[in-house]
Amino acid sequence: MSLQGYVFCKMCKKSDLKRDKGLTIPRDIEYIKDIRYGKNKKYHILDICWPKYIDERLIDCSKDKLPVIINVHGGGYVYGNKEVYQYYAANLAQKGFVVINYNYRLAPRYKFPAPLEDLNEVIKWSLENQDDYPVDMENVFLIGDSAGAQIACQYGCIYSNSQYERIMEITKPKVTIKALSLACGMYDLKKRIVAEGKTGVIRDYLTANPERFGEKLDIIEHITGNFPPVFLFTAKGDFLMEECQPMAELLESKGVQCEYKIYGNEQTGHVFHVDMRNEYSTIANQNQTEFFKRIMSDCYF
Repeated sequence: MSLQGYVFCKMCKKSDLKRDKGLTIPRDIEYIKDIRYGKNKKYHILDICWPKYIDERLIDCSKDKLPVIINVHGGGYVYGNKEVYQYYAANLAQKGFVVINYNYRLAPRYKFPAPLEDLNEVIKWSLENQDDYPVDMENVFLIGDSAGAQIACQYGCIYSNSQYERIMEITKPKVTIKALSLACGMYDLKKRIVAEGKTGVIRDYLTANPERFGEKLDIIEHITGNFPPVFLFTAKGDFLMEECQPMAELLESKGVQCEYKIYGNEQTGHVFHVDMRNEYSTIANQNQTEFFKRIMSDCYF
């Protein structure tokens, strides 16, 4: 791992532990941990959670189906896991969703496109096990923040553009992705390589020779009008705030439904929405789930 990646991981871990100290999973949430979804014993594990009741009636997995949120965690491709996002996942589940919160293979040991392959495997697992959980695979939503937003966005291209699906050599399963929510993200990998050079976490993830991936890095160029609707948001204190408006404008130019919001003030920082004690987190998470509910053709609520 690069020195930049090492320092980044140490800082994130310390910050996340402080942020979540004292938090617990709400009692009204069914939260199942550590389910294997793939071959890698360390990384291919997920949690799944959902509200225990609908209108005070206990949910029956055999007949009650809820829309599904799949969360792609952030962490600069080198850091992060489902534990860091468990309270965020539970909070979203309280709003009437099944939330799948999973680990994916991290750099530098695992390079691009490992996280995209793992997201594809999570979706396959969800389809194969849909009879065991209250998941409605006709109403699936992808969310991600920071690097997770970039990964979710790139998967949106695979999902919506058959040409790019072939380029990426990832065969998507037959699933209906209704919309994405992308938070505090960076979306143009090629631009980031030029801006940062081939060092640090970029090198950790894309190797010292990113050019070897060719068209696979042409993500922005493969966004079409078939891209799913997007809830796009950031904060005034987010160091990636400037990445969001150009992305919103690009989506709108392609005719993609996009809602774009900036929250808080200069003290409202990167991935603020994962902090369950942050006042703007409450607003942003309510807004993104309300966006999902407006997208759905069937009414659950």
